[in-house]
Amino acid sequence: MSPARTALVLGTAGVAYRLAALLAGLPPTNSDEAVTGLVATHIVQGREFPLFFYGQHYMGALEAYLAAPLFAVAGPGVVALRLPNLALYALFLVLVWQLTRRLYHPWFATAVVGLLALGSDRILKNQLIAGGGYPEMNPAGALLVLLAVLLGLGVVRRRASAFAAFGLVAGLTLWDDWLVLPYVAAAGALLLAGAGRDLAGRGGAALAAGLAVGLLPIVAHNLTAAPEHRSLAAYRQLGGGTPGDWVDRLHGGVLFGLPMGTGFCPPGRCAGWQLWWGVAAPLLLAVAGLLALRALWVLRPAALRRGVPGPASPRRDDAVHTARIRQGGRLALVGAAAVSLAAYAGSAAAGDTPVESSRYLSCLLISLPALLWPLWAAAGDHLLPAAARLTARAGLAAVAGSTVLATGALVADADTLTRADERRRDLVVALDRLGVRDFYADYWTCYPVVFATRERLACGVIRDDLHAGWDRYPAYPARVARADRVAYVSPTGTALSRAVADHLAATGTPVTRTTVPGYDIHLPAAPVGLPLR
Repeated sequence: MSPARTALVLGTAGVAYRLAALLAGLPPTNSDEAVTGLVATHIVQGREFPLFFYGQHYMGALEAYLAAPLFAVAGPGVVALRLPNLALYALFLVLVWQLTRRLYHPWFATAVVGLLALGSDRILKNQLIAGGGYPEMNPAGALLVLLAVLLGLGVVRRRASAFAAFGLVAGLTLWDDWLVLPYVAAAGALLLAGAGRDLAGRGGAALAAGLAVGLLPIVAHNLTAAPEHRSLAAYRQLGGGTPGDWVDRLHGGVLFGLPMGTGFCPPGRCAGWQLWWGVAAPLLLAVAGLLALRALWVLRPAALRRGVPGPASPRRDDAVHTARIRQGGRLALVGAAAVSLAAYAGSAAAGDTPVESSRYLSCLLISLPALLWPLWAAAGDHLLPAAARLTARAGLAAVAGSTVLATGALVADADTLTRADERRRDLVVALDRLGVRDFYADYWTCYPVVFATRERLACGVIRDDLHAGWDRYPAYPARVARADRVAYVSPTGTALSRAVADHLAATGTPVTRTTVPGYDIHLPAAPVGLPLR
């Protein structure tokens, strides 16, 4: 079987695995995804056409607009919300295979697709959950690098269209999510180096036109928003946290972050032995960068002028140019991954919330070929000592084995993970039985209920200190505040549940208390002054 057909079989298996997970309710939905679903619902209804995720001025609402046509046909739901993301994953596989076979080798590209067909809990969350930019970032980054490579190699027939597509996608990333910007910058540098001459003519005009269209959402926002809500200000505020101890950031961002973020760990945890990838990956990245730089040094024009063996000819010049583009593409993947990793490891999130924040390393999957190439090349290089080849093969086997085990752990934990959705459905039944239409809850309980009931139930967010929390859509807490009958819902055993119970007891107001699996429902007979002002 050819590499392309093998890759097709492996890629189809990866799509089928994710489709099965999606239909089984994996990964469990969350409040952020519910907000995206509500945005899509409002778009279909013609009520709102927001540029950004509700409640903030960054992270474009692209996923909601992609899901809106499906909502119009099938109605709102998690499956319809995630199907466009499944299509984006399939596109990502195609792009990575094309990119890897151009830069490296077809069978190596097939092996990369095989690894990407697997998927741990963290990987499926990034690829399927419509919670803010992650499903589309990897296809966008891979497409930009591939377009830069193809334009540099001169194998694109409709070059103007390719330049326009590059500009359009690059522009949209500035609206959608800035995490992919290292790959946009690397692809742009590669495009300039490999096809810079075209930018002075039709290619440059096409790229500028595509970029102008792609930038329309973010430009429109920045021209009309208050200064504190403009893009640079919004992202500056995101990075305004106090970085923790550098040891914590190094551990959370690199040693733990790399295996968790790239799919080597089971749901929510990494065993000590799985942290080996946090040591190996940076070393492999450095080796890959040095190999590409060495190859580019050998191919430099000065070396040709000094009499590198072989007669000058158009065919030789084309071969040298092709080799430069290939090595430049490899270096682009290395550089973008290095910048992404350094930016994350330097952030407060790497030390404070390493499990969930490892999603910020999602884009490193674009650079998976660069990370693995030193092992693949060494494994088949018969000029190396047998021990070196054996070590490289063991490394590849460890990568594959770790990914398989993490995928298996997700499948094994499927019943446990889907209980969250089951408990949420039981909560809705209980609220209906009590005649409750309006309630207060923590953020992570609130919005999935509103979305699941298609806004039949409304919710206001309340914090552990009993003050109003982060309400992304102000119309919901406004409705709850006007209601005559309001319940307070909290996950069982939490600080919020205890605080609500203590406050209600202190008021002396009669309260109906109901417990369903996972949740406490407090229904006071009269207003009780919550949230606190």
